[in-house]
Amino acid sequence: MGVSLTAFLSTFSTFILVLVAASMLFILSKGADLLINEAVSLSHQWGVPKVIIGATIVSLGTTLPEVSVSVTAALNGNADLALGNGIGSIIVDTGLIIGLASLFGSLPVSKEIISRQGRIQIGAGLLLTVVSLPFLSSGLEGHISQGMGFFFLLLLILYIFMSIYWSRKENGFPAEKIIRAKEAPASSRLLKMAFGITLVVLSSKILIHAVEISATRVGIPQSIIAATLVAFGTSLPELTMAISSVRKGHGELALGNIVGADILNVLFVIGGSAAVTKGGLLVPANYYKLQFPALLIILILFRYFTKNSSGRLSKKEGSLLLLAYLIYFILNYI
Repeated sequence: MGVSLTAFLSTFSTFILVLVAASMLFILSKGADLLINEAVSLSHQWGVPKVIIGATIVSLGTTLPEVSVSVTAALNGNADLALGNGIGSIIVDTGLIIGLASLFGSLPVSKEIISRQGRIQIGAGLLLTVVSLPFLSSGLEGHISQGMGFFFLLLLILYIFMSIYWSRKENGFPAEKIIRAKEAPASSRLLKMAFGITLVVLSSKILIHAVEISATRVGIPQSIIAATLVAFGTSLPELTMAISSVRKGHGELALGNIVGADILNVLFVIGGSAAVTKGGLLVPANYYKLQFPALLIILILFRYFTKNSSGRLSKKEGSLLLLAYLIYFILNYI
């Protein structure tokens, strides 16, 4: 399917390919939205506390586009796209999305974000940077091995388990199950979730091939395309949720989702991409000049702002995160 799809898309002009990629990004985000909405509704129907939904299902749902794009790219032998999308999505989430969300409304900072989740977030970023360093591999480039990918996935399982454990301990469990007279049956919600997953997987396949062809034609390295444009597209669910949350007065949900998504981008997106390939993921040498420094700078800025905030992330602090992202974006194309 991959070869025939590439051959088919190659018949289109670059302009049409850009339109195809934009359409696939839209379908990708809609598929993820459908999956998130149905998963949340199903969890309510089964009596699962909201805090567990936010810590696990919502973050997993909003990260699904990144997972689908990166894992599919890795299977197709495109490590640049797989790794670049994972790293770029963290930078987009923490810089662009949090920055924009702060301009639309209040972003309360909970103690959990400051302490536990925040430490895991920056720890995941540091872990990714360290295991990607060239001195841990035999060549001049860095290398995230398949074994390291499986290790990341084990950490992912541990993170989800501990999130559920902490949520139960702090909020009480089990939650009271609420059954509404007109509640949709669980089977219907499961079918809608399956449809959402199908939309995400199929649209990501087409997106990857369109990006590969377009990048080759215009001479832009795929690693840069992945870390900027594709990363922005696959982060649309987080962006939509963040803006909607702050507008409705639930800014803490936006912050929690972004922190969770950052953690999952390392453990799930990059870990899964490395785990599905025998050779793992090669880290391009240029990543040490911009991608990793930008990743650490934005995560450290976010950590500093949330740790030293007076209960909320201010518009000024959000604007600085947004400025950091814009500088990063421009440097990619200079």
